Amino acid sequence: MAAVMASITSELLFLLPFILLAVLSFYTITVAKCHAGRTKKKRPNLPPGAVGWPFIGETFGYLRTHPATSIGQFMNQHIARYGKIYRSSLFGHPTVVSADAGLNRYILQNEGRLFEVSYPPSIGGILGKWSMLVLVGHHHREMRSIALDFLSSVRLRAVLLPEVERHTLLVLRDWLLSTSPAVFSAQHEAKKFTYNLMAKNLMSMDPGEEETEGLRLEYITFMKGLVSAPLKFPGTAYWKALKSWATILGVIERKMEERLEQMNKEDSSTEEDDLLGWAMKQSNLSKEQILDLLLSLLFAGHETSSVALSLAIFFLEGCPKAIKQLREEHLEIARRQKLRGECKLSWEDYKEMVFTQCVINETLRLGNVVRFLHRKVIRDVHYNGYDIPSGWKILPVLAAVHLDSSLYEDPNSFNPWRWKSNASGVAHKSNFMPYGGGTRLCAGSELAKLEIAIFLHHLVLNFRWELAEPDQAFVYPFVDFPKGLPIRVHRITHEEGEE
Repeated sequence: MAAVMASITSELLFLLPFILLAVLSFYTITVAKCHAGRTKKKRPNLPPGAVGWPFIGETFGYLRTHPATSIGQFMNQHIARYGKIYRSSLFGHPTVVSADAGLNRYILQNEGRLFEVSYPPSIGGILGKWSMLVLVGHHHREMRSIALDFLSSVRLRAVLLPEVERHTLLVLRDWLLSTSPAVFSAQHEAKKFTYNLMAKNLMSMDPGEEETEGLRLEYITFMKGLVSAPLKFPGTAYWKALKSWATILGVIERKMEERLEQMNKEDSSTEEDDLLGWAMKQSNLSKEQILDLLLSLLFAGHETSSVALSLAIFFLEGCPKAIKQLREEHLEIARRQKLRGECKLSWEDYKEMVFTQCVINETLRLGNVVRFLHRKVIRDVHYNGYDIPSGWKILPVLAAVHLDSSLYEDPNSFNPWRWKSNASGVAHKSNFMPYGGGTRLCAGSELAKLEIAIFLHHLVLNFRWELAEPDQAFVYPFVDFPKGLPIRVHRITHEEGEE
C-alpha cells in the first residue's frame, strides 16, 4: 500500500505543474472573457460618422456657405451616408449632429436635465457672460422671466402694437415720398425698422437722433465680429467687434445713470416705459446683468426679426398668388377699420390676420433664420439605440427638420397654404421649431410675429414690388442677402388701381 501511495504521490507531483498550468490557463481565459464581455458591454454605441481633420474636425465643411432654403452640401452628404443622427468633430469638440425631429424635440424638452446650452466661448466673450443666450439654470430663468414680463400679452396689446405700427409707418413714409417706382434695399429697411423699434423700447432712443444712429453703426460692426474667428489682434473683425461692444455698453451705461438720476428725484414720475426702466425698478439685477440683458435683447430682437421680414418680402415676390390672397385679407381688415371710424390697427385686427400667420410660418420654415442650436450633453443619453456620452456637444439642426421631405410635402417650395388648418397634409406644429422650444423658447417670438404681420399689412396695402436685381439669402452662418435684397417698389393708388 505504501508503495502504491508513493507511486500515486510521485505521479501527482509530476502532473502538478501541468494541473496548475491548466487551472491558471482556465482562470486566465475565463477572466479575459469576462473582461472582454464587460468591455464590450461598456463600449458606447456611438452614432456613425467621421471626425475630420485634427483640431478643426469638420467645422469648415459644416459652416460652408449655402442657400438659406437648403441644408447645404455637407449636411446632405452626411445624412445620406450616416443617417439623420451622426457624429462629427465641430468647434473643437466631439459632437453629435441631429437632423431628426424626434431627437431635436427630446433635446429641447430635456433642457437642464440631460442637456444644457453651450455656445462657443467666443460668443459668450462678445455678448457678455450674463447674456440670455449663454446663461443656464436659475440665472437664465431669472433673466428670461424679466423679458417675458416686459413682453407679456398685456404689453403687446397696449404698448408694443401701437409702437410697431408707428415704426412701420416711419419706414414706409420714405417709400411713399419717393418718386414711384423707387429702389430700396429691403434688408436695410427691415434692419432699420427692427433696430429703431428695439432701441426705442429698450432705452427710449428715438429714430434719427445722432446717438441712435451712432449706436446702430457700432452695432453693425459688432455683428460682423460676432461670426468671425475670435482673434484679438488690431484690425481683425473680432477685435473691432470688441471695441464696438465696449462703446455700446458705454451708451447703455450712460442711459442707466441718467435714468437713476430721474428715479432719485423726489418729484420724479418716470414710469418703466422701456426695458431699462423696467429692469431697474422690477428686479434686483446688478449693473452688469442689466447691461448684458439689454445688449442680448437688442441682438435677438433686431437681427432675427429683420432677417425674417426680409425673407417674407423675398418669398412673396416670387409667389403672386400669395400676395393676392394676403392683400385681400388686409383690404378686408382696412375696410372694417374704416367702418369703425379708426385709423390704427387694434389687437382684434391683428388676430384676424390668419393667412398672414400662414405666410409667417412658411417664411420661418423655408428660410430658417435660426439654423441650429448649441447644446452640451450633461448626462449619458441613450436614444434610438445610440449612446451619446456626457460631455459631448450636440447640435439640433432645426433647418434639417423644416426641410425634411418626409415631414413636409415639396419642402423647398414656398407654400403658405400648408399651414391652413383644413389643408390636406397640414404641417405638424410639433416638427416646427423656428424659435427653439422648451424652457428656452424665444421670449420675443410673439413680438417678432407681430412685427412681421404689421409691416406686411401696410406694405401690401400701399405697394407692389419686384426684385431690382437677382438676389437670394445665403447662410454665412447667419442668414443674409449678399446684395441687400434690392427691390423696386410701386405705389398703389386705391382710387385708380396700381401705378
